[in-house]
Amino acid sequence: MAGRSKKKGTSGAAKNYITRTRAVKKLQISLPDFRRLCIFKGIYPREPRNKKKVSRGSTAGTTFYYTKDIQYLLHEPLLAKFREHKSVAKKIGRALGRGESGDASRLEKNLMPKVKLDHIIKERYPTFVDALRDLDDALSMLFLFANLPSSDHVPAKTIALCQRLTREFEHYVITSHALRKSFLSIKGIYYQATIQGQDILWLVPYRFVQRTGGDIDFRIMGTFVEFYTTLLGFVNYRLYTSVGLVYPPKFNAKSDEQGGELAAFQLEGRATATNDANGHDENGAINPEAQAIADRLAAMPDAEEEESTTAVSKVVTEDDEEEANDEIDKFEPTAPDADILPQPQASSAEIASLFAPFTFYLARETPRASLEFILKAFGCKRVGWDGTLGDGAFTTNESDPNITHQIVDRPALSNGAPAQEDGAAAPKAQWPYSMMPGRTYVQPQWVWDSINQGKLLRPDHYAPGADLPPHLSPWVKPKKGEYDPNLPLAAQQPEGEAEAFEDDDDEEANFDVDGDEDMDAIVDREGSVEVGEGMDVADDSEDDSDDDESDEAGAGGEEFDGLDSDAESDISEGEAARLQHQRELEAEATGKKLEVKKPTKKEENAVIRKKAEKKKRAEEEERERQKMMLSNKKRKLLKRIEYGENKRENESENLRRKRAKVEKAKAAAEAL
Repeated sequence: MAGRSKKKGTSGAAKNYITRTRAVKKLQISLPDFRRLCIFKGIYPREPRNKKKVSRGSTAGTTFYYTKDIQYLLHEPLLAKFREHKSVAKKIGRALGRGESGDASRLEKNLMPKVKLDHIIKERYPTFVDALRDLDDALSMLFLFANLPSSDHVPAKTIALCQRLTREFEHYVITSHALRKSFLSIKGIYYQATIQGQDILWLVPYRFVQRTGGDIDFRIMGTFVEFYTTLLGFVNYRLYTSVGLVYPPKFNAKSDEQGGELAAFQLEGRATATNDANGHDENGAINPEAQAIADRLAAMPDAEEEESTTAVSKVVTEDDEEEANDEIDKFEPTAPDADILPQPQASSAEIASLFAPFTFYLARETPRASLEFILKAFGCKRVGWDGTLGDGAFTTNESDPNITHQIVDRPALSNGAPAQEDGAAAPKAQWPYSMMPGRTYVQPQWVWDSINQGKLLRPDHYAPGADLPPHLSPWVKPKKGEYDPNLPLAAQQPEGEAEAFEDDDDEEANFDVDGDEDMDAIVDREGSVEVGEGMDVADDSEDDSDDDESDEAGAGGEEFDGLDSDAESDISEGEAARLQHQRELEAEATGKKLEVKKPTKKEENAVIRKKAEKKKRAEEEERERQKMMLSNKKRKLLKRIEYGENKRENESENLRRKRAKVEKAKAAAEAL
């Protein structure tokens, strides 16, 4: 007996997916409310594997969702709020149509429903760790809106809410010393903090004048902001209570109007109200948090206790700080090709108090908000700036003798004005146009590089007007064989590359002024050949035999050429040695002294290059011999790998070549 045939579109992929139009009709809400609900619930469009089966043979562009997700939305309490909001909006529209503005305002004030997302936060993040893991995008979005100007699309109330929540989060990072790394990029400033074992990375835009164009859908972004503000409010409350702080902190509106920003918030501890000095609460029971801290302190050795107390009470100078960092042991590899051993680093407590002994003053041209946040997050308690930058500074007097470091971003300062053209005596420069004795002047990059490396760097490398070291991302580690700006050029160049660079520079200086090809053009031409090889990799499997034959022929031809060149080099070296020996015998027979001609620098470079090329050619021949033993599939895969390696090697070589030219020009300028 034959089975019953199934109706098309009632099972399988066609049943698992639903179009957006059908989903909106099923939920009986408008399209904007559907988008808003999906953002709140974390439901996103899905891409079926076979669109024809899902859309019943249609090939038109359609947005699909999981049917189970839409079924799940049918029981959402927010649907009633949306329908109630629509009903009140109709009443307000009718009142405005009749010219009854008073009734319209009364309806909006009394009957408009308030949408709360507390239950959604609890559903989407069952544990606090889940909320911390999803905090990256929330912080980036809220910091973006906190720096936007108010407009019709972005109300001032939303901007103020974002500013308050983000500054509360910054205060927690400062209090807990959770900040680890930061990086100045083109997009903005990246920050990374470690909170309860979770690494949180967010982006803060620079404080430029933001111009919002008309091609941005602020309704969608506003929905995300509405959800993220609720999420960050819950997270801030949990973070503050975990360290014993009262949430929300006291907010001084007057200080905020005067540009206080972080200084407009005043943190208070809950322990002051419920616990006494010995860590007991009102009922006489011991506070478990205080007891845990006491147990940790009791378990510390005496030497560590003495070191910790002296480190807190003693003001450490820069030289002492560098010596302390140098005392950390470093593990060196036993062989050049051995694995790089992990190096011991300073403890988190030492890094958290990196700037604790110092008093900083920020010049007017420096980014005050980011520097204040970073300095305070790493232990600095005294940060001053000019009064025009806002309220909350430790000092606004630039000549305060307590200032140890001043951060400037202007040309080099001097103790005297330059001499005049007519030979008259230069007028004496008065403060603040001269440098204060005993004060360290650095550029802002010194702060970022110091925290990323976990130690105080030499301030003379970051002096005003000095050429700064490269500012590299702390999350990108250089791989073996790639260009590393931190290492000296001689440690990265392969054997014979430095001599090749010197010879190429000499040839360009002697023979080519504007007629020869540029090195970039040569590299591009070589890259085009490599692209051709990559295209051969993507050929069909039917031409495998032809490719193999051509590869074997090419390998054999290269091997034969290499043997010929090796033979010629051996003959020439043997002939040169024989002639040299003959000249020595003739000089000994005649009693004359044999004059030894000292080779020139170019000849020495040629010998070194020749040895390096011979070694490289031998390695390539051995590699080609090994490739002949591989199958067609593995040989094609190896070609792809080699293509990527050659591309990276060319990029690294170009960077090393540029650096060699810069260093050569700098050495010539210093010689003059």
